[in-house]
Amino acid sequence: MADLETRELRYFVAVAEELHFGRAADRLGIAQPPLSRAIRQLEHRLGVRLLDRDRRGVALTEAGRVLLREAKPALAAVTAAARRTRRAGDSRRPLVLVTKAGASHELLQRLLGAVAGEPGAVPVEVLLCEVGEQAGLLRDGSADVAIMHRPYDDLAGFDTEDLFVEGQVAILPGAHPLASRDRLVLADVQDVPDLPIARWPRLDGSYPDGPGPEVRTQSKLAQLVALGKALLVIPASSRAWQWPQHVAVPVVDAPDVTTVIAWQPGNRSPAVASLVRTAARLRES
Repeated sequence: MADLETRELRYFVAVAEELHFGRAADRLGIAQPPLSRAIRQLEHRLGVRLLDRDRRGVALTEAGRVLLREAKPALAAVTAAARRTRRAGDSRRPLVLVTKAGASHELLQRLLGAVAGEPGAVPVEVLLCEVGEQAGLLRDGSADVAIMHRPYDDLAGFDTEDLFVEGQVAILPGAHPLASRDRLVLADVQDVPDLPIARWPRLDGSYPDGPGPEVRTQSKLAQLVALGKALLVIPASSRAWQWPQHVAVPVVDAPDVTTVIAWQPGNRSPAVASLVRTAARLRES
């Protein structure tokens, strides 16, 4: 059997997600007849029916569900490979480092300063993202390295170098009684009737149960805290985005958080290796 083509997979994914040939054709920017022919040819080559078609519409068969599940990461991997290849072939490009906006601010400043002071060092471009987005940007080739935090971020499959370990703080509205405390424990902040803990997405994108608001962006979270609608517990170094209306109080029994620098396994880029070495030296200084 001939190998599958990325074009075929893109066509199939569009139809499988839309469950409508007309909408899929519009999404792909092609006419419907060649799309229908391409899907029929794909089914013929695979020797299985991928879609059930009748007057009521289109539905995935079991084989179709399997191909959809397999095709999406395969297409993402092809796109990432192309992006990383183009980046590797451009000797003038800067190294892209992705990090959550406001996270590890002092470390980032020190790292950029140390890199700038090295003769012949490749310039570093900082890509700021929201919570949980670093892994995807690293995997799809948009970034070369990432500043991430264990245990909160998705480090699966990456090479990493630990940089430092720190405690956590509660970010509270300044007018709340807890904001006047010198220190807190988790029990103090886990069940505050008028100030629930904001809920960040898990690694799989779902949210834990609880009364607090679901948040994904730091700007939304900062506004909720300032309005007295939520609190949060975060690594101490991530408080760089703290507003004047916020107060940070150490949570002395919260689990420690390890800041790491992460990169794709097997990456042989001298620029990436140099950046990792520079970051490791900062850890030791």
